[in-house]
Parts: sequence; C-alpha cells; structure tokens
Amino acid sequence: MKYKYSELTEEIISCFYKVYNTLGFGFLEKVIESQKSIQVIYSGEIVGKYFADIIVNNMIILEIKANDVLVEENEIQLINYLKATNLEVGLLLNFGKKPEIKRKIFSNKKNEKTWNFADDSQNNKTNEGSKYV
Repeated sequence: MKYKYSELTEEIISCFYKVYNTLGFGFLEKVIESQKSIQVIYSGEIVGKYFADIIVNNMIILEIKANDVLVEENEIQLINYLKATNLEVGLLLNFGKKPEIKRKIFSNKKNEKTWNFADDSQNNKTNEGSKYV
C-alpha cells in the first residue's frame, strides 16, 4: 500500500537505521536533531510556538526521541505538531534500546470539519550481527 510521500519516508527510515547502526542507543536527542521554530495559530491568532526537530523538504516532520521505548504521549505530540502546521506526514524516530518508528498522518484540509488519523507503525527487523534494517 502506498502512503503519502512513501518514497521519501522510506528514504528517511533507511537513513534512520544507518545512523542507529553507527551511533547506537542512548544518544541525546540534541546530538541528532536540528530544531525549527513553528508558530501555533488558533482562531487567527498566534498563541505560541513549538520546535520541530527536523522538517524534511517542507513535507515531513521528524520527531526524534532517545527513550527506552516510545509511549502514547510521543505519538500525540507528533499529531499535535501536524495539526499546528499544513504538513500532513510525520515520523517518530526513537533511538532507544531497539530502534522504533511510527508514521503518522493528519489530514489538514482547510474545508473539512473531520480529522483523519492513520498509524503505520514499522515492524522492527533485525539481520545478522544485531544490526537493524
């Protein structure tokens, strides 16, 4: 099944595994990320800002974690980041004891009153030598 920006997300995920295999578990998030400030607008007013870890090609938000495991709050945080922008695809990348990836989609169609959520959680796979692919 093809998802929005599938080719780019696959490339990002491949890079994530290359970095994970090189740096491994436990690196602080600040070592890996490069934050970008984004304004949060509510009813036409700027009510604050948040800092996206990485935005790729103005299309995909990357939220970088270095937790033992991902928790629901991490996923909700990414969905809220998508809500606050015109971006619809986000990847949650965890440099934990085992690499974890969650793909989130939030439809930002201005004229729609409904919100559509999708979760394409990646299965962690291993190959020889305890490397992740």
